[in-house]
Amino acid sequence: MGVTRRQLLWAGTGIGAAGLLAACGGGESAKGSASPAAADGKPRSGGTLRVGALGRASAITRDPHGTQANESDYLVLALVFDTLTVPGATSNTAPRLAASWQSSADLKTWKFKIAKGAAFHDGTPVTADDVVWSLQRLRNTPSGAARLPGIQAKHITAEGTDTVVLVSDYANAEFPLLTRFATFVMKKGTKDSELAKAPGTGPFKLDWFRGGNARLVRNDRWHGAPVHLDAIEVTMFETPQAMANALLAGQIDLASNAGAVAARTAEAGQDIQVLRRPDDMAMPIVMRTAKGSPFADARVREAMRLVVDRDAMVKQVLSGYGTVANDILGTGDPAFAKSIPQRARDLAKAKRLLTEAGFDLSRTYELVTTEDISGLAESATLFANQAREAGIKVKVVKQESGAFWEKTWKTGDFYTTYWGTNDSVVFFASKTMVSEAGQNESGWSDPGFDAAYRKVIGTADPAARTRALKELQQIEYDRSGYLLWGMADGIDLASSKVRNLPELAGYGRVQLEGVWLR
Repeated sequence: MGVTRRQLLWAGTGIGAAGLLAACGGGESAKGSASPAAADGKPRSGGTLRVGALGRASAITRDPHGTQANESDYLVLALVFDTLTVPGATSNTAPRLAASWQSSADLKTWKFKIAKGAAFHDGTPVTADDVVWSLQRLRNTPSGAARLPGIQAKHITAEGTDTVVLVSDYANAEFPLLTRFATFVMKKGTKDSELAKAPGTGPFKLDWFRGGNARLVRNDRWHGAPVHLDAIEVTMFETPQAMANALLAGQIDLASNAGAVAARTAEAGQDIQVLRRPDDMAMPIVMRTAKGSPFADARVREAMRLVVDRDAMVKQVLSGYGTVANDILGTGDPAFAKSIPQRARDLAKAKRLLTEAGFDLSRTYELVTTEDISGLAESATLFANQAREAGIKVKVVKQESGAFWEKTWKTGDFYTTYWGTNDSVVFFASKTMVSEAGQNESGWSDPGFDAAYRKVIGTADPAARTRALKELQQIEYDRSGYLLWGMADGIDLASSKVRNLPELAGYGRVQLEGVWLR
């Protein structure tokens, strides 16, 4: 299982947007939650929220900078420890442990000021030295370069007691966005043997942790908005259906990321809230672009994108809980290029392109998938059926999760993947498509795309940046290794007593500090 893949998969928060630029500070509340049922009256204090979250016992971690393969682990860590920033409700990046941030004119130096009153659970004030130590530790992990791109550990320093300075190797107007999901802060000098009991700075403190299940209690010292709940109990489930069944049986109050099948069942009941986050998950098909792959020719990749019946995929694979996509990752970005025409099915053109490229229609191509999430294997099977109409023989091969991430991901010629978030166009470009990306799933190396990416992140003027971002998306649309046929909705289920659930996509849903119980 890939360390950086899993960390990014489950923790890639955000509603997608252009990053906050130079001189922007965090004036927005980080709460970002307003469930339709929240208008019942004044929030009440007290009570314990029982939350179900997905995970496997074999993948449990207690390290805030480690591999968060489980949603349950990330939920606990995100409530116990603060990151510098979090996804916002009206802007892409909102304050958390950092109250504000400022860049130099060249967009290379970023200064983050620690929130006043921020303290660890034991009462010790948070200092810049604690943040510097934590970020350097993060940067020195195997996936550190992907988590803090462009930042070397030696270029993370303190300025006084409340300001942290990070100097990038290149201009990056998006940098605050990149601090949202992995920059958990611990006390300086925390040893690995102390991680299980290390005090955080978040809205809840760890009471106990047993085999993936945990109890958290309110942190009355938290520097943020008042926390209403007395406690949160987290129960780990291996499947969405088991979690949904526990909700229906009254064993939990909230089933996080339950999926479409559970939603259909729950919608028949009268006491269950169904909270949908549009376009929350991407499940693209990856075509390897490197030399020697059957899909190395851009004409072949375009043909594959013309073969798919997107409407049928959304209807059958997602049960209608999703929308058609256009082969560009980051559909929630306010600067998403909607002016690029929606690609439609065109079998005649697909056949012509395959002939021009000399694509071998006599052989059978294996499309490798896994059953990690509902609908993933089904999407491969439906695509294989659609491809036959263009004369392309596709055999679906299902791999066990561990084997898939070890043997197929990032190296396979033809496989399914998924991203449990809908972030900005630049987020996905930086993580999966630029030549040096740590998660370059298709092995894509395109100098034109790399240059367009650097132009985007190095541009501060919003209008100029939007134009540059459209150029980047056009290249991705024309010749990347992704076939993104649709975006699945994220779905949470909750009992009727739960109020003020977060509505943000991706891991914005772990911001539970504003929740209260009726």
